[in-house]
Amino acid sequence: MSKIQVTKLHTFQGHRDCVYTLQPGNEPHLFFSAGGDGMVVCWNLQEKSDGELIARVPHSIYALHHLAHQRHLVAGQNYSGIHLIDYQNKKEIASLQLGNSAIFDIQSSQNKLIVCSGNGMLTVVDIEKWSIQKQVILSERSARSVSVNPFAGEIAVGFSDHQIRVFDLDSLQEKVKIKAHNNSVFALSYSPDGKFLLSGARDAKLKVWSAERDYTLVEEIAAHLYAINHIVFSPDSKFFATCSMDKSIKVWDYGNWQLLKVIDKSRHAGHGTSVNKLLWTPFNNQLVSASDDRTISAWDLLFL
Repeated sequence: MSKIQVTKLHTFQGHRDCVYTLQPGNEPHLFFSAGGDGMVVCWNLQEKSDGELIARVPHSIYALHHLAHQRHLVAGQNYSGIHLIDYQNKKEIASLQLGNSAIFDIQSSQNKLIVCSGNGMLTVVDIEKWSIQKQVILSERSARSVSVNPFAGEIAVGFSDHQIRVFDLDSLQEKVKIKAHNNSVFALSYSPDGKFLLSGARDAKLKVWSAERDYTLVEEIAAHLYAINHIVFSPDSKFFATCSMDKSIKVWDYGNWQLLKVIDKSRHAGHGTSVNKLLWTPFNNQLVSASDDRTISAWDLLFL
C-alpha cells in the first residue's frame, strides 16, 4: 500500500462566495475557477499570485467546462443558460438559453456538449454550430452529474431521484438504469480505462460499477460522513480522490479501492467547510480543491 506525504502549498483567495467548480487551463500550471459570485478566474500554480478575472456574470456558476482545442470556457449560469467565453480575450462570444433551471454539470465529447439541468433535463449542444441538438427530460428530479466513457460510446448521468442512467452517446437511447444510492447522485467518474464507473452521493457512499459487466456493483464503501461532491483521477490513473460536504478530501488506490490518505483541517490545515470540487493537475502532481469557505487550496502529494 502506498504512503502519501501531504503538504499544503498555497491558498488562493479572491472569490467573494462559495467556489463550486474548477477546470484545467491551457497550460499544466494554469486552472480556472467559478462560483457563487459569478466570477470566472484564472490562477497560476507557479506564481501563486492573485487570480486573473476572465469574466463575470450576474448569477452563480455551478458548472464550468474547458474546451481546450477552441481555447474557450463554457459557464453554466444559474437559471440563465450557458455562456461561451473566449478566455484569452476575456469576453463572452455566445450564449444559449437551455430553460429556466440551474445547470449542475457540463461535459463534452468530440463536437458535443452535454449539459445537466435542475429540471431533470439533458441537453446536447452542437459546439461548432452553437445550437441545441437534442433536449430530453429524463426525471422529475435534478440531473446532477455526467461522465463520458469514450471507449464504450456511453454517458452516465446521476440524478436526484437516486438513480444513474446510462445512455448511448450518439442516440441518447437509455441502455441501463441503476437504483444506485439512497439519495441524490452528486458525483460520477468513469475510470480512465473505461472499465469502471465510480459514483458518489448525498448518502456519503462511494460505489464502483463494472462498465464491462452491465454495471454490476463491484464495491460499496462508506467513504465520507456527508455528501460526496466530486471524484477525480490522478494524471497517472493509479489513484483517485473524493471530496465531501464533511470538509475532507480522501485519496484512494484505484483497483483495490483502499483509502490511502485523509486531508482535512485538523491534520493538514484543510478547508473549514464543504469541499465542492477537485482538480488533479499534471503540474508536479498537485491536487487543487475548492470550497464553500471561498478559498482554493493547492496540495503536494508525495507517494512514498
